[in-house]
Amino acid sequence: MKPILTLMAALLIVGSAAHSSEVYKEKDAKGNVVYTDRPEALPAERLNVKTQQTDIVETRRRYDEEMKGYAESDKAAATSQQSAAKAKAAAPTAEELAKRCLDAQARYQSYMRAQRLYEPGATEGERRYLSDAELDAAREFAKKSMDSACAEQ
Repeated sequence: MKPILTLMAALLIVGSAAHSSEVYKEKDAKGNVVYTDRPEALPAERLNVKTQQTDIVETRRRYDEEMKGYAESDKAAATSQQSAAKAKAAAPTAEELAKRCLDAQARYQSYMRAQRLYEPGATEGERRYLSDAELDAAREFAKKSMDSACAEQ
């Protein structure tokens, strides 16, 4: 806040000084246009510069609006970057997809080779063997899982 007020005060001082002096336009040795209040060589073109005092309240209001706009655009950019990063993190890599496919293929092959499948029971070592209908359903589900996992590659 203090640097802004200092800058505004300096602009007011410079603006009032420019109001009382004349401004000239000339070209230097390299051909560049130079604006000055003390021309080094004549002929120098005298410019009619109209100055006015700066409205500090209006300048502050415009500055606050610009800063608010910058903050909103920064927030929007940060939000879009975060959502892009989340989408990238959520998307599986090619290696992960290949591993999923291999795991699904291995599961399907083991289901197809097994004569009997079981589910673990409530206690350690306890098993419940699947019926023929449940075994067919498990194999069909393993096939669908394998097809969907390998189709993503």
